[in-house]
Amino acid sequence: MPDKKKFKDTTVGKLLFGAASVVSPQLGAVLNGVTSPKEAIAEIGKAKISTGDKIKLQQLIYEQQNKEMESITSRWQADAASDSWLSKNVRPLVLVWCIVVFSFAGIFDSIESIPFHINEVWNDTFEKVMMACVLAYFGGRTAEKSTSIFKR
Repeated sequence: MPDKKKFKDTTVGKLLFGAASVVSPQLGAVLNGVTSPKEAIAEIGKAKISTGDKIKLQQLIYEQQNKEMESITSRWQADAASDSWLSKNVRPLVLVWCIVVFSFAGIFDSIESIPFHINEVWNDTFEKVMMACVLAYFGGRTAEKSTSIFKR
């Protein structure tokens, strides 16, 4: 399984490391090993820099994450507004596919007479994929419906 992408290699990470290096070179060195925004925020909280600088750096992370979420939302809105059947139905199709595949995998794994076993490493991955699909679909649908209700 490939290594997880380092936080410093992501867009948020690059932005944060640039700002952190200006504020404190030691903080930039501390943040070098983190792999997620959550870890970065925790390391910033532990750093020996002023509270104002900590708040500014943490706000940078939150703002960048919000921008990424807004861009995903705008892509989904563009898909919904297009004339293509596939772009309008890709989320429900992915959700159905995930439910079917993961359900069959779970069933086959639980039947003793079938030599099929899901490795423990994949359980966490399957769980995250399913949560992402379900939350993206139903969360997106809820946001779309709420937006259309408020526009009326």
